Amino acid sequence: MRPCPKGYEVNTNFRNVFATFQKALHLCPVWVKSNQGIIMEASFFLLFLLAFCSSIPKIFSTTTTDLITTNQFITDGETIVSSGGTFELGFFSPSGSSNQYIGIWYKTILPYVQTVVWVANREKPLTNTSSAVLKVSKPGTLALFNDKNETIWSTNTSRSVQNPIAVLLDSGNLVVKDANDDNPENFLWQSFHFPTDTHLPDMKLGKNFKTGHEIYLSAWKTYNDPAQGEFTRNIDPTGYPQVLTKRGTTVSNRIGPWNGLRWSGAPIPLLTQSRIYTFQFIFNEEEVYYIFSLINYSSALSRIVLSSNGDIQRFMWVDQTKKWHIHYKLPADNCDTYSLCGVYGSCDISSEPICGCLEKFVAKHPQQWATGDWTGGCVRRTPLDCNKEHVFIKYSGIKLPDTKQSQYDKTMTLEECRQVCSRNCSCTAYSSLNISNGDKGCLFWFGELIDIRKLSERGQDIFIRMDSSEQESEGGSKRKKAKIIGVSFSLLMAMILLSLISLLYKRKKKKMKLREDGELPLFKFSTIIRATNNFSVNNKIGEGGFGPVYKGVLEEGQEIAVKRLSRTSMQGVDEYKNEVIYIAKLQHRNLVRLLGCCIQGEEKMLIYEYMPNKSLDSYIFDKTKSKLLDWPKRFDIINGIARGLLYLHQDSRLRIIHRDLKASNVLLDTDMNPKISDFGMARSVVGNEMGAKTCNVVGTHGYMSPEYAVDGIFSVKSDVFSFGVMVLEIVSCQRNRGFVHQDHNLNLLGHAWKLYKDDRSLELIDEQLVDSCDIFQVSRSIQVGLLCVQQHPDDRPSMFSVVHMLANESLLPKAKEPGFFTERNLFGEAKSGSQIRSSKNEFTITLLDPR
Repeated sequence: MRPCPKGYEVNTNFRNVFATFQKALHLCPVWVKSNQGIIMEASFFLLFLLAFCSSIPKIFSTTTTDLITTNQFITDGETIVSSGGTFELGFFSPSGSSNQYIGIWYKTILPYVQTVVWVANREKPLTNTSSAVLKVSKPGTLALFNDKNETIWSTNTSRSVQNPIAVLLDSGNLVVKDANDDNPENFLWQSFHFPTDTHLPDMKLGKNFKTGHEIYLSAWKTYNDPAQGEFTRNIDPTGYPQVLTKRGTTVSNRIGPWNGLRWSGAPIPLLTQSRIYTFQFIFNEEEVYYIFSLINYSSALSRIVLSSNGDIQRFMWVDQTKKWHIHYKLPADNCDTYSLCGVYGSCDISSEPICGCLEKFVAKHPQQWATGDWTGGCVRRTPLDCNKEHVFIKYSGIKLPDTKQSQYDKTMTLEECRQVCSRNCSCTAYSSLNISNGDKGCLFWFGELIDIRKLSERGQDIFIRMDSSEQESEGGSKRKKAKIIGVSFSLLMAMILLSLISLLYKRKKKKMKLREDGELPLFKFSTIIRATNNFSVNNKIGEGGFGPVYKGVLEEGQEIAVKRLSRTSMQGVDEYKNEVIYIAKLQHRNLVRLLGCCIQGEEKMLIYEYMPNKSLDSYIFDKTKSKLLDWPKRFDIINGIARGLLYLHQDSRLRIIHRDLKASNVLLDTDMNPKISDFGMARSVVGNEMGAKTCNVVGTHGYMSPEYAVDGIFSVKSDVFSFGVMVLEIVSCQRNRGFVHQDHNLNLLGHAWKLYKDDRSLELIDEQLVDSCDIFQVSRSIQVGLLCVQQHPDDRPSMFSVVHMLANESLLPKAKEPGFFTERNLFGEAKSGSQIRSSKNEFTITLLDPR
């Protein structure tokens, strides 16, 4: 290579590159004249390379910067990275969208997932970023310009500085400041004051009373549209401050006021400080805010996100799995729904129904209350008259009511609280304000109390004003105790006698233990014999893995269904006992009702309410009877099954996993309302557990989820998979197992997935639904079904989300590949599964050691 002209030298960044290309390609050197008249040596290839490199000046640079200056700006393809390498800022497009935005995301986990935590131009996306630029200008404004040099987004400031810069801090906070001033109090602008859907460590969520500026979260419109959605999350300073999630102006949920230790209605993971993060609540004359901080930034990543459907989730990054894991979620259950039980109503997730009135209160509208409409709330059993004597009755273990209509005092004792509240007739109740070090301060409520739930040991005490007649006088209490003592001896003798009788009875009825466990009525064998006409063949209405089922009529005229355990049944005493114990404790309109049991020698029977329309499969898989189910009725059936499953998974006293959900186990009553049946294979999990593992795989081919059938791992998401299969079957009137199509060898899931990918989902619809179907509902149901049968359990929605998705019109996430949809050899399958395929019914199967 010849030397440069006098006064110039080869740029060291390009010297070796040029030499290598010239030597390898044997390009002839030429002399060219630049626009400035300077003679330079190059080759045609190098001229092209120089032109290309001039458009991307950083291509050979390995250095990064964390700031934007008046002379250094950001264009598409360029980013800035925080000094510690945790966060990165630049242009991005959400998954499935062609729109471009300026955003901030985690740099450290970028190889695995792009997690965006802040968006600048969320309301004005760019469609062409070829000439877009993000730059800082005097007196201290950060602005985004499009290819027409129009301002798309900008910051604002009331002050000016001589040398403004924008810096991305390692906390994820983008700040505009003077280059020579690092005092946070003097920042001109910062993204932590204008968050989008994500609450990051060290970010305040609250309000500055001096400036009036409020920092709150606002959800994305959809998963791939960062425009502001319906939901917001803020600290409402009206009354005593509390955190609210709102949909528009309507409160969706809240976690109760701060009590010095935590939010009074916080979920269990928020009860105490974590080893990973700490949190605090600050409330003074100048500001109110909530903030959390990571104990060790280098070893943990955590963020709180307001999702587009209104859920609040805390995510923790787990390096071993390279995924975000949910630490907690709000709402955690139905009782977190704001004002679900109305005024003076209390929600208890372990009860059925979950809504009840506080003690000494009664339903305002008893008939509506009995039907599950709790909006009317409750009223005092004895009306309150301020001119008459009153008392304050203590209620313990509750989430404190909405504090919007409240006042507080930080210095009073609890006794002083009672005295102050007693003198003001409009004061409804009082509680301790701070329980961090004994009871300190007062929180007073004025007006009706709303949004209460039972929390037992993690709840608080509240004292509610009541008529004095609701509390017995001290003298009356003593007289009552005297009466109790007076009859104690007689009761003791009676108890001894009853104990002896009970002992003899238990010995004689030892075989009735199953009935005692399930707390069910025990029918006499002779009664069942008469009811079923001695198990006449004419009375037989079906048969399953448990055994035959007979219709019967009791002497009083009540119709029943009798499930008789067959001696050759694949299910045995354990399954029988299992069903007795579980279903006896479950009460829901979409679960079949167990009336009792019967045990006589080796005979074991279960007696159910009779379902005149039999099972769902007898309709949807019969070309003639399927005509009786128009789309509105099918959609009602889908929703009913979903609500029944939600009750099993979340709202029942036990968290139940059915494990054998299928069309033949959904019965239809007189009005074609669905009722889930057959709990012989069900299992319960305790606490917050969602599943378990077994070597005894039970279920039905075509409905079992992949992780359960292959590895024996069952969870609530196994039931979700089965539900998704049923949804697709209800829409198409085709069985998943045994589905045949002329163009491919896919099962029903694969066929539905293929149509969905080609945007032809409506071709799945049963032709008999054409006249009655709601296109939007059907299309939405198909997509919900595909979301439920996704390959990976974590991708499947919960039944709470399913019920929400079916009932609302919000944008659904895109479905991923379903499980068990690959093409198969129909001949081989028919041969290996001939016993099952030849059956008219789909029997429950049991596989030992499936791996």
